[in-house]
Amino acid sequence: MPDCLAKRRLLADLDLFRKLRADELDRLVAFTRWMQPKARDVLFRKDDPGTSMMVVSEGRVKACTHSEDGKELVLNLFGPGEVFGEIALLDGSPRTADAITIDSCTLLVLDRRDFIPFLLEHPDASVRLLEVLTQRLRRTTSLLEDVAFREGPARLARRLVHLADFSGREVKDGVFVDMALSQQQLGNMVGMTRESVNKQLRQWRDEGIISWARGYYTINNLEELSKL
Repeated sequence: MPDCLAKRRLLADLDLFRKLRADELDRLVAFTRWMQPKARDVLFRKDDPGTSMMVVSEGRVKACTHSEDGKELVLNLFGPGEVFGEIALLDGSPRTADAITIDSCTLLVLDRRDFIPFLLEHPDASVRLLEVLTQRLRRTTSLLEDVAFREGPARLARRLVHLADFSGREVKDGVFVDMALSQQQLGNMVGMTRESVNKQLRQWRDEGIISWARGYYTINNLEELSKL
C-alpha cells in the first residue's frame, strides 16, 4: 500500500478525524511520519517533554509508571487503531507516564508543532479529542475504583478478562492471552503480591478456570472468570 494511502486510512479510521473533509485529512497526513520501534523499546519516559502524539498501526504499547523500588503499574494498553501521548501533546507539559512497546510496532507520529495549529482551525477535531481524553479519565477512574473497592481476586479476574479482550485469541482450550507476563507483573497491575497472585492462580487452575505456561495464560472458562 502506498505510504500516503496507508497513513490516510489509519487516520480516517480514528473517531478523532472521521468527520474531516478529504482535503483536511490530506493536510494532516502531510504532517505525519512513521516510526518502527522494536519490542520493549522505550518511546518516552514520564516527565519527558510532550512533543508528539502516536497512533498504533501494528503491535501493542503499554503506558505505565514505576514506584521508587521499581514496581511497575500498567495504566493503559494500546493496540492497532488507538491513540496515545495526546495528553502532554495538548498542553506541552511533561509526559504523565512511560510508553513502552510490547511487540515490534509500526506507529504513526504527529508532532505538536503541526497538530496544535491544525486543532485551532478545526474545532470539531478538538471536541473529539476531548472525548478521547474523557475515555482515558474513565479508565483511570475505573482503575482507582478497583484498587479502592475490589478485593484482590476480583481485581485480578478483571485484569485477566481485560487482557483476554485486548490480546486474546481463540484456541482449543479457551482464550489464549498472547502477551507474556510474570506473576510479579500481574501483581503490580492489580496491587497484589506475587505470592497472592500465585495462590489465586493455582486455585483457579484447580477449578479449571485458567492455565499457564512460561508466562502465557489461557483462560479456560472466560464466563466464570467474568463472574468473579
